[in-house]
Amino acid sequence: MTVAADSAASLVQSVDWRAIAPPTITAAVALVVLVADLFVPARRKPLLGAIAIGGLALALLALLPLRDGGRRTFCLTTNADVCSYTADHFTLVVQALVLGGALLTVLLSLGDTKELPVGEYWFLLLASAAGAALLPASRDLATLVVALEVASLPAFALVGLRRGDRLSSEAALKFFLSSVTATAVMLLGVSFVYASTGTLHLGEVAERLYDVSGPLATLAKAGVALTLVGFAFKTAAAPFHFWVPDTYVGAPLPIAAYLSVVGKAVGFSGLVLVTVVAFPSYGTVWGPLLAVLAALTMTVGNVAALRQSASRARGAVRLLAWSSVGQAGYLLVPIAAAGYAGERSVGSTVAYALMYAVVNLGAFAVVALVARTHRLNRLSDYQGLYARRPSAALALAFFLLCLAGLPPGIIGLFAKVTVFSAAVDAGLGWLAVVMAVNVVIALSYYLRWTAVLFRAPGTLPATEGRPESPAEDTAALSPGGAAVTAVPALTVAIALTAAAGIALSGAPQLVLRFAGVSLF
Repeated sequence: MTVAADSAASLVQSVDWRAIAPPTITAAVALVVLVADLFVPARRKPLLGAIAIGGLALALLALLPLRDGGRRTFCLTTNADVCSYTADHFTLVVQALVLGGALLTVLLSLGDTKELPVGEYWFLLLASAAGAALLPASRDLATLVVALEVASLPAFALVGLRRGDRLSSEAALKFFLSSVTATAVMLLGVSFVYASTGTLHLGEVAERLYDVSGPLATLAKAGVALTLVGFAFKTAAAPFHFWVPDTYVGAPLPIAAYLSVVGKAVGFSGLVLVTVVAFPSYGTVWGPLLAVLAALTMTVGNVAALRQSASRARGAVRLLAWSSVGQAGYLLVPIAAAGYAGERSVGSTVAYALMYAVVNLGAFAVVALVARTHRLNRLSDYQGLYARRPSAALALAFFLLCLAGLPPGIIGLFAKVTVFSAAVDAGLGWLAVVMAVNVVIALSYYLRWTAVLFRAPGTLPATEGRPESPAEDTAALSPGGAAVTAVPALTVAIALTAAAGIALSGAPQLVLRFAGVSLF
């Protein structure tokens, strides 16, 4: 009896509750919001938003005790070095990015939930954020896939949550179908990797792939390639990017911002883990593949963004959507370089992602502010924004210059230089040339939008300023004819992102050095 009891006890894994606190708190608050929605009267529904803000803030605070890194839990009882959850520096930085992005999304959403089922909205958003926070800590393929789907499935519903909106329904359907297909392909790849190695833990997969030979080597290579396809979709890498423009345009604006930042953080952190941690021995397979995807992605995204018309309805969101595809190409460069030069170059992706997250969320916050009075949200609607809202115009100009890599957006410039260096150091000179050409292309549309902000009203050509549907422009006004006032939370979101961007631009070397030295 004693032997049997000892044998059963040895199968029980210990749990480090402090290590798993950030995603656990987020998930618990999601459940609290869902249950509270049943009992809170309609007039008190804004309280649910406050609970969501408090929960995400608490999850961010839970990262502080973990700042030393190196905590692990859910380890094998037979080998304490093989664990399913690791709270190292890479995990903590990505979790801070994800939870901070979700918190800013809540601020952007506070004025947009009147036409949505509030309880379901906050629950889905927090549930997705919990999955996104779990993913960078995952150290086995099963947990990685589960975290990816927990982050993705609520996002499908969030995109299509506006009932009766045709664009929203179409966007959700396209997002769902393409994502499910990519997930099926990725699961096939994971099954191939498991069949060839006999394990799901990333560290053990990396060790056993070195010894795979014969027919199993072919199976392993196929598994590596197919696994990358799923994450390529999540990162909006071409040719798996086709869902991005329509999804961003059809989704509520805060959810478009969430997908552009948190969704990408999920995809890129997963891609880093499977390439650098699980498949380092197959760098000759995924390195060239990601290099080609990076070149194709940045070119497709920037050329499409350049072609956006100033008079097209929802053109501002569509331009940011294509811009995010182009930025995804830059983010792929250091990961591709890791296939040639080792894992240290991956830090450049994390540093670039931090910069991109801050300034892109800020840009979406200003776009949401303008959308309060211009429902069509055309690029021409931003003409003369400086005369109407000087602070918002200056903030948007700063965000766009950061994305372009121009002063005063110093962090954007340093991040691009770091990505260039990663490509050159890995011997990918051709990819650095492609990136340089794309940076010039991107300068054109970023500067063009920036210039519009400071133009005097009425200086655009008549065809650019003409509304496509006067009735829709009228709908941007309240029944009494007064323009809909912006929610104060938007102002807070803009101020926070601008302050963070300025802080990052004030000390870019510290951010880049930390990402390059401390994460791996």
